[in-house]
Amino acid sequence: MTPEALIVSLLNGLSYGLLLFMLSAGLTLVFGLMGVLNFAHASFYMLGAYLGYTVAQGAGFWPALIAAPLLVALLGAVFEQQVLRRAHRFGALAELLVTFGLAIVVLEFVQLAWGRSVLDFSPPALLQGPAFTLVDAGDAGLRLLAGAAPAALCAAASCTPFPATRAFMALVALLMLLLLWLLATRTRAGLVIQAALTHPQMVQALGHDVPRTFAWVFALGCGLAGLAGVVGGSTFVTEPAMAAALGPIVFVVVVVGGLGSLGGAFVASILIGLVQTLAVGADVSLAGLAQAAGWVVAPQDPAWLLLRLKVSQVAPLLPYLLLVGVLIVRPRGLLGRREG
Repeated sequence: MTPEALIVSLLNGLSYGLLLFMLSAGLTLVFGLMGVLNFAHASFYMLGAYLGYTVAQGAGFWPALIAAPLLVALLGAVFEQQVLRRAHRFGALAELLVTFGLAIVVLEFVQLAWGRSVLDFSPPALLQGPAFTLVDAGDAGLRLLAGAAPAALCAAASCTPFPATRAFMALVALLMLLLLWLLATRTRAGLVIQAALTHPQMVQALGHDVPRTFAWVFALGCGLAGLAGVVGGSTFVTEPAMAAALGPIVFVVVVVGGLGSLGGAFVASILIGLVQTLAVGADVSLAGLAQAAGWVVAPQDPAWLLLRLKVSQVAPLLPYLLLVGVLIVRPRGLLGRREG
């Protein structure tokens, strides 16, 4: 892999990891405050993409970037007040079942309303094309050019562009992280939320409406998922399978980072994003890695059937292997304080 390709792969992994954080942050907040693992969280991500597409058709992408997360947050608040709050009295199993049922309902609704085919949710003109281009001019070294490099230059040198949509995705995720930190540490509402994490009865006794706090946090978590849906849907693909594609990985992020830990979710998101992206671009077999580590495997060895696979072929399994490894070494997750 050339140096510029490696740099772009690292940036792709970072941007993908930040998208995972945008999606996992809401799930982490909801579990940290309410103790609810929302199985429908990825469905709110999908709703954000579809609602963003619908709003963008009439008003444009930028209004959709604001309106769609707000609509998803409103739907989340209604669901928490009318359904989830009533299921809470019956325990965690009832909450899991009702959120699982919501995921199925949302999937069927999306297919009825928008169809089963892929939607053409294109980013705005400002985000089309590369944000910058890395140019490897040989002896002259690497150069970074804003936007697309001239065709004449790329004919004489190696050019590797980095998409503007991925740069925008990373920027939105970092701004979201900053706003969440300010909310948690610099506002009265954030202090009430943190207090309700560990002492809900005391917060209630001081005159704060804890159920309303739960509703606001659940709506915030759903809104963050909706924001990730607008950004991710316009960057990658908007289709009914998008929730099923990212949903399991988001739960891996939350568990690896530590249930209820925003910092852990951030670290795990970046780690999984980098590992999976770099693995997809790795054109080397597992046998080659084993030999580099000093483990020689003969073709007749049963392990050869697995080791002949390339790293890129097992890339989808790596997040789950990481999950198993973290649970064995540290069951609470990387930065978790709460037992799952």
